[in-house]
Amino acid sequence: MLSALRLGQIDRYMLRQLLVALLASTGGLVALIWLTQSLRFIDLVVNRGLSMLVFLQLTGLLIPGFIAVILPITTYVVVQFVYMRFAGDREITVMRSAGLSPFALARPALILAALAALSCLFLDVWIVPHASAAFREEQFRIRNRMAAFLLQDGVFSPVSEDLTVYVRKRDTDGTLRGVLIDDRRQKNAHATILARRGRFLPSKDAPRLLLLEGTRQEIDQKTGRLNILTFAENVVELTSTSKGNAQRFRDATEMSLGELLHPDPAIVSPRDVPKFEVEAHRRLSSPFTAVSFALVALVAVLRGAFQRHGGLLRPFVAVLVVVGLLALGLVVANLASRFAILIPLIWVEAVVPGMIAASVLFVPELRRGAHPRAIVERLA
Repeated sequence: MLSALRLGQIDRYMLRQLLVALLASTGGLVALIWLTQSLRFIDLVVNRGLSMLVFLQLTGLLIPGFIAVILPITTYVVVQFVYMRFAGDREITVMRSAGLSPFALARPALILAALAALSCLFLDVWIVPHASAAFREEQFRIRNRMAAFLLQDGVFSPVSEDLTVYVRKRDTDGTLRGVLIDDRRQKNAHATILARRGRFLPSKDAPRLLLLEGTRQEIDQKTGRLNILTFAENVVELTSTSKGNAQRFRDATEMSLGELLHPDPAIVSPRDVPKFEVEAHRRLSSPFTAVSFALVALVAVLRGAFQRHGGLLRPFVAVLVVVGLLALGLVVANLASRFAILIPLIWVEAVVPGMIAASVLFVPELRRGAHPRAIVERLA
């Protein structure tokens, strides 16, 4: 058993090439995606006074999700690229001439795919939900507790989807001049608040704005009459809800596997239960796509006759197959969220392509009764 698990010199050489390429490609692609996605938050630093540390913490929480999504894809790209380079340098030809079977040639790639699958499983089940929850919590805190930094002079600033604040001018002592608030937090009470002056009150929770010399205008939904209330002082809490104890509702990406499979009826409506089940099965099945994609790449490189000037048809077909599987995965997940009976198709899409590729690659070898470990151990 130990001798079967021991890696030979050829295995270590090929696996080292694969690991270096996987780390480089995944790291570079993650950095590129992080850069493009973080541009959405640059305005918070440049124009709204947030520190660079908060910016890095906020955008850094997105990285685990990026890795979990692209790791199966980069695994496929690396396996196909590195093995095509081996074939182009005639190294695959030399190994075959030395007696190495397709299984022996594919073993380093299978080890790499297994490591990628375990990494995806660890990320999808534990790391990504915690990082997503922390990201949304930080975003919620910035939106609801740092409104003083988000308000700009002469700009209609959306504090939330149903609360917009306009400030004509801000004095050096923090006094706000010409304040307008459009408040739609109560469904049947759309109010517009005007005030000559205002200032923020110290608060540990939601930001509170003290308005002076203003009016509150609201249309009665039943009679259509405009009600105007004049006030000398009025305190408005700038939160996503009309009450101070603003609550944030979590979505499926933030919940643990147990919460997805057994959702709380008090929080999750019955019509959303299939979406939670789909998310749970997606997390468990997506790591297998790394193995399936790697096997598709191995079939494209190791099967078929050798061509002196290389062949582009099989790699091109493999690219089309992987792109098709990615598109099929999106379609299956969308349909399964509507029709729960289709949830098993998520596993079929993740596992069956790898099984088909493995049978194409290894079944002929098994029929011939080859034993690849012997020659590998002799070359170790």
